[in-house]
Amino acid sequence: MATVLDAVDRQIVHAMQVDGRAPFSRIGAVLGVSEQTVARRWRRLRADGVVRVLGLTTPEASEPSWHIRMRVQPAAAGAVADALARRPDVSWVSLTAGGAEITCSTRPRTTRQRDALLLDRLPRTVQVIDLAAFSVLHSYVGGAYEWTDFDDPLSEEQIAALGSDSARATPTPVALDPEDELLLAALATDGRLSYAELAGVTGWSESRVARRVEALRSAGALYFDLEIATELLGHPVSALLWLGVAPKDLAHVGESLARAPETGFTAVVTGPANLMVAVTCRDTAHLYRFLTDRVGALPVRTLETSTVLRRVKQAGSLMDGPRLTDPEPPPVRGR
Repeated sequence: MATVLDAVDRQIVHAMQVDGRAPFSRIGAVLGVSEQTVARRWRRLRADGVVRVLGLTTPEASEPSWHIRMRVQPAAAGAVADALARRPDVSWVSLTAGGAEITCSTRPRTTRQRDALLLDRLPRTVQVIDLAAFSVLHSYVGGAYEWTDFDDPLSEEQIAALGSDSARATPTPVALDPEDELLLAALATDGRLSYAELAGVTGWSESRVARRVEALRSAGALYFDLEIATELLGHPVSALLWLGVAPKDLAHVGESLARAPETGFTAVVTGPANLMVAVTCRDTAHLYRFLTDRVGALPVRTLETSTVLRRVKQAGSLMDGPRLTDPEPPPVRGR
C-alpha cells in the first residue's frame, strides 16, 4: 500500500529537519497537535521508510572525505554499486548517467583504508572502465544547508520556536575521543536514540551521554541529518551538478546554492569541476528552472548535470526503494 502523507506528516518531517532531536512535546506545541499524535505519526513515517534522523560527524571533526565518479560496464553497474554500498567507509552511492556511471562518497578512517579503495580495489575491478576521485575541501552541512523544499512548510515563527543546532556559534575544531566511537556509531544508525538507550550502548551514565552529545553539537563536531525518501514527498527527480567556478567566486556560489531549498548537499572539491551540488526537484521542468534561474544567475563557468537513476545508499543507509536495510557487506570483485 502506498504511503499517503498529509500536511501534519509533512510538517513533522520539516520539524525534524530543523532539529532532529527536538522532543515530540515541543513539535506538537509548535504544530498545534498533541505529543501523542506526533509520536504516533513519527513512528509510522519511520517504519514506512519515509524519513530517519542520523547523527553524523562534521567534515571538520573527521578524516577528509572523497567523491568518486566511475564509468562502469552497464551490465555490471548494479552489482558494483551494491558492493560499494556495503562498504562501511562508503556513505553515498548513486547510479547516474543512464546507469553507466556510479557516484559515491567515502570517508576513510585511515590513509591505508583510503589507498586500499582508491589505489587497489577499484582500479583492479574489471567492470570499472575509468574513475576519478575528488577530495572534499569544504562541505555545507546541517541546518539551513539541508533540503527544505517542503509542501506545507513551517513558518519562520514555528522554526524559531523549535530552535536548532544550526543557530550555534561558528564551529571550532574539536578532537574526538576514542571513547566517542560507540556513541557516534549508535547515533549514525538512529539520531533519535534516547540518552538512556545511548547510555546502554556506551556504558556511560545518562548525564555523561547528554553532556557529550551537547558538547559535540556545540563544538560543531556533530550534526543531525534527516534522511528523506523525497519521492514520497512528491520530489522524485534528483541530479548531481558538477560546476566549474573561479576561486574568487567559490564561497559566494557555494553558499548561494547550499541555501537553495532544492539543495541537499554542496561541497567544494578538487578537480576541474570544483563545486559539487546534489539537488532534488518535483519534475524535470523544476530542475530546468533551477538550472536556468538559480544556477544561471551565478558566476558559473562550466556546468555538467547527471540525473540520478537510483540511490543505492544514502547517508550510510542502504536503500531498497523507500525502505532501509542493513545486510552484510560482500567484497568488490577484482581480477
